[in-house]
Amino acid sequence: METGRFLIEQLSEGFFEIFGDGILQKMEPKRLDNLKDDMSLGKYSSAIGIDPLYITDGNVHILLDSGLGWGLDYSSDFRQTSNVVTNLEIFGVHPDDIQFVVLTHLHYDHVAGSTYVNPDIETSATFPNAEYLVQKREWDFAVSVESRQPGLTGAGYRMDELYKLAAEDRFHFIEGDSFELVPGIDLLFTGGHTPGHQIVRISDDGQTAYYPGDLIPTEYHLNHYAMKQMDHNPLQSKKFKTLLLKEAFNSGAYLFFYHSLYRKNGKLARDEHKKYVLLEP
Repeated sequence: METGRFLIEQLSEGFFEIFGDGILQKMEPKRLDNLKDDMSLGKYSSAIGIDPLYITDGNVHILLDSGLGWGLDYSSDFRQTSNVVTNLEIFGVHPDDIQFVVLTHLHYDHVAGSTYVNPDIETSATFPNAEYLVQKREWDFAVSVESRQPGLTGAGYRMDELYKLAAEDRFHFIEGDSFELVPGIDLLFTGGHTPGHQIVRISDDGQTAYYPGDLIPTEYHLNHYAMKQMDHNPLQSKKFKTLLLKEAFNSGAYLFFYHSLYRKNGKLARDEHKKYVLLEP
């Protein structure tokens, strides 16, 4: 999909089942066809997609979140599983080509694909030439959580592999509320879901798209706030979500969802009940 000079591609790692304690496992999509007979899904767990975003204008190559990265480790049991690298290969992009990896926040399901364990049993950067960008306040909070080990819900923080990237000075820590990565790509602080959560705005030639991370994880979150147990600051999440939806609707911007199963992107409209809906592609 094109937004001005930018080509945007969604990279799907497939369908996953996530439990209340943050455990993730691969799931068959056909389970969604028989929810009445499924004693677990929807009651003890939820079905989610994992869909990082690749952006290029031909000169710069940017990745938004790095997915779970299953199958990247040399000894992985998931060698045949789709991951961010195998998805990039479809578009003729090598990990060496990626110059920037923007992390909306540091929860495991958004960052695990940032590293892998090589045959020498060493943690290595999946994208060796990339600068990894994250809010400084997100990094500080994640480090403090790791030291205190509270029982957070959701995928939570697992920082061990990321410390290697920090030691190699691969992180760019953003301190302000907005940051222009390249002309037309802006990183915008929202907080809410986590203390340092950020979203991405892509704009060029009068066209705009937003990547809202876990501020709006799926199309089912457009009108319903189902993240209270997951968000660090629910009031802040709802505030920024309301502002983003209003802006996206008024400007005719595309939204790209990280966790959707089927409708992964689209423009907004309102139905007869003034509810937001995605326009048919």
